[in-house]
Amino acid sequence: MIRAHVLICGGTGCTSSGSKAIQDAFAQQIEANGLAEEIKIVQTGCFGLCALGPVVIVYPDGTFYSRVTEDDVKEIVSEHLLKGRVVEHLVYKDAGEATVDVENLSLNDTAFYRSQKRVALRNCGVINPENIEEYIAMDGYQALGKVLTEMTPDEVIKEILDSGLRGRGGGGFPTGKKWELARNLVPDADQKYVACNADEGDPGAFMDRSVLEGDPHALIEAMAIAGYAIGANKGFVYVRAEYPIAVHRLNIAIKQAREYGLLGKDIFGTGFDFDMEIRLGAGAFVCGEETALMTSIEGKRGEPRPRPPFPAAKGLFGKPTVLNNVETYANIPQIILKGADWFASMGTEKSKGTKVFALGGKIKNTGLVEVPMGTTLRQIIEEIGGGIPNGKKFKAAQTGGPSGGCIPAHLIDTPIDYDNLLAIGSMMGSGGLIVMDEDSCMVDIAKFFLEFTVDESCGKCTPCRVGTKRLLEMLDKITKGQATMEDLDKMEELCHYIKKNALCGLGQTAPNPVLSTLRYFRDEYEAHIIDKKCPAGVCKDLLTYQIIKDKCFGCGMCAKACPAGAITKTDYVAPGKKLPAYEIDPDKCVKCGACMGTCKFKAIIKG
Repeated sequence: MIRAHVLICGGTGCTSSGSKAIQDAFAQQIEANGLAEEIKIVQTGCFGLCALGPVVIVYPDGTFYSRVTEDDVKEIVSEHLLKGRVVEHLVYKDAGEATVDVENLSLNDTAFYRSQKRVALRNCGVINPENIEEYIAMDGYQALGKVLTEMTPDEVIKEILDSGLRGRGGGGFPTGKKWELARNLVPDADQKYVACNADEGDPGAFMDRSVLEGDPHALIEAMAIAGYAIGANKGFVYVRAEYPIAVHRLNIAIKQAREYGLLGKDIFGTGFDFDMEIRLGAGAFVCGEETALMTSIEGKRGEPRPRPPFPAAKGLFGKPTVLNNVETYANIPQIILKGADWFASMGTEKSKGTKVFALGGKIKNTGLVEVPMGTTLRQIIEEIGGGIPNGKKFKAAQTGGPSGGCIPAHLIDTPIDYDNLLAIGSMMGSGGLIVMDEDSCMVDIAKFFLEFTVDESCGKCTPCRVGTKRLLEMLDKITKGQATMEDLDKMEELCHYIKKNALCGLGQTAPNPVLSTLRYFRDEYEAHIIDKKCPAGVCKDLLTYQIIKDKCFGCGMCAKACPAGAITKTDYVAPGKKLPAYEIDPDKCVKCGACMGTCKFKAIIKG
């Protein structure tokens, strides 16, 4: 009889930190201690608290072990599993008891989980994603059974409309409306399709990947429901090949669903047919745009096309198509089971439900969080994220990746939803949330995101292909101290031109990081141009390193660390010191900062 389960995170983050070896070590130790018939190991998806991985949870007592290593396994097995004594020094401790309610994956009295509401992530970290029976045990496929046996397609669409669910891929278009259009625009279509955007190209974003890794059957069930609602019998999941774990588990889930009769012909004996397949993408950011994605699925070069016609009328292979991203679909089964009113009770007036964010950057608790729409940026950063490390001050947060904008510190109490973010010059995007501290240069941040979009532009339209390159050249001049205030005005004008004339969302949103940093951090741009200084000390061309001779002890460690031979001994001996001080030759200095990192006496400054 099984008396305990050992849940081990098998998401990409923990896997890269050695969780597979930890799982093998648990199996070995459990066998060696004669516990194989009493203890079951469960490989799960991401728990969310990536900063403390690899994560291991022992259930039913819910002890949450963090940063577990192979060497820790023997102690956990011998002490906790064999003798019933919790290994205290390995337990995740925050504000209160570190125990977990596995049903809701909500750590009791711990800041990271307290404010979260897991809907899309409800099964991630709870079930084995490679076992369909565990998904079924968590009410899996009941929503599909309900719509096929109790609801008409129009009733399904109405339920989604009433829930207020908006697309979680960035645009925020009402999901029910999209399904309604696909059902009704071409009523006599001989073929319709359901597609899923699992491309997720934003730097730092891993929300969809985590759902696919931790709960792939939720996507399968939701796509089948969408197929029933619009009259489609075929689905495609477009996922980037850089997600090998996600692709592997989704393949397993599709195979299992077919074996159980939940995909294929005559599902639940209702006469409804639906099947699906995976199409791998090569990692082109532009294929996150719906028309480019569909073109890529068709086997052509992934380039966007003008709209209209919209995919609801003419999508994949010229047929009516519904396209949503993974997170959007992950909400569907719960809406069907619990009702539109339940979902609409969360969030704000125009942004219902929850939103998953990939929290990264200068933040203590990096990881995956899901909060009700309308949660403030302050609550996400200070409570869930644990604040800024090393005593630094919060400076800005970037939402929406390369398509979004920067939110400054004075707007930290902004409730996060679609409309509020647009109003302050940012956007929801797919859910990346990058936190920056006082050491971040906002000009450099804008340049970083623009470099990405320039590299990822498909080149089909001139505003994006040429305009973004000219924009990047202007930013490069600013970071090198070579620009004028006239360049700043030209850059702003070019941003608005690109937004207005680019063909697709990639080009139309590419100037957003520039415009938002200009709006809130114009003084930094002016400092680069007028003072030839980078206030944050990031832009190398504007940096100088100097040794304060009166603080220099003459140890010579900085000279040994310098790769360019730019540091030499002087004849000056500072008062109270015994050895001559050193100095930096600015003409030879490559501004790598190695000297500053080596000096124990803080005698080297940059400016």
